[in-house]
Amino acid sequence: MSYGNQQDSNNDPQSAPRQRRAGAGGILGGLLGGAGRSIKMRLFIGLAVALFGVVSYYSSAEKNPVTGEVQRIAMSAEQEMALGLQAAPELLQEMGGGLDPKRDPRAKLVTAIGEKLAYHTEAAKSPYAQKRNFHFFLINDTKTINAFALPGGQIFITRALFDKLQNEAQLAGVLGHEVGHVIHRHGAQQMAKQKFGQALVSAVGVGAGEQSAVQIAQMVNQFKQLSYGRDDELESDDYGMRLMIEVGYDPSEMIGVMEILKAATGGAGRQQEWAQTHPAPESRIEAIKVFLKKNADVIRTKSLVKDSSGGLMK
Repeated sequence: MSYGNQQDSNNDPQSAPRQRRAGAGGILGGLLGGAGRSIKMRLFIGLAVALFGVVSYYSSAEKNPVTGEVQRIAMSAEQEMALGLQAAPELLQEMGGGLDPKRDPRAKLVTAIGEKLAYHTEAAKSPYAQKRNFHFFLINDTKTINAFALPGGQIFITRALFDKLQNEAQLAGVLGHEVGHVIHRHGAQQMAKQKFGQALVSAVGVGAGEQSAVQIAQMVNQFKQLSYGRDDELESDDYGMRLMIEVGYDPSEMIGVMEILKAATGGAGRQQEWAQTHPAPESRIEAIKVFLKKNADVIRTKSLVKDSSGGLMK
């Protein structure tokens, strides 16, 4: 068989560049197409993660039985109480132990005023009060000026703070503030918000595919959570003063508590307020003054006191 003048294209020097160009174009186009599909897939997965976070967060709504507020929460009241009861003994051990109210008059006073606030005010409508799950502890820590609450009703104040208080009303203000955290379910709310924020951070990371984007998203989420914390503190200040009025203590004594915290933190060298979990004492004092002015008529009709049992025991 004769092929006449037909040329083998594999041996044609002019066809080789064309093949190489075609081949190169095909490989490059495949890479670009694959990258495009990869980006679209990351964006799709990122969107799915974000959507899951949004649905999870907004489907966790529950009405607070005391405040009536619809809240996004991460656990039930029973789970909060179980968590607090489990964590309290370990926490007490780490911080120097709790003083026995049967033997120490200061611890006895903390328990008495705390229970008055929890069981003889509107806080008694909460599931924590109905289960008699509020417990108040005076921690034998003389260095750390602090008070805090665990979810479910375990409330603590250190000796260092207690010893600086000037009257029962100030003690009631501190404990009422912590009861406010429990009643408003700030711990459960914060956990839900953190899960929501982390879901969005993960979505950004998946969608962007860049570490810098993840870091920026984490920073934004962190500062957003701090703002939630500051709002919780102001809300608890307000609620604590309402409880003080209900049981007969002068809410203006909360200003004295803030002055103690202000002296403890010191003015110079502190972080800017936006980078703290608590508002500056000065900001809290201003909010307290607003509360006192707003509720002046109610306060005037009450016989409010600083001490009800002969003074704060030292």
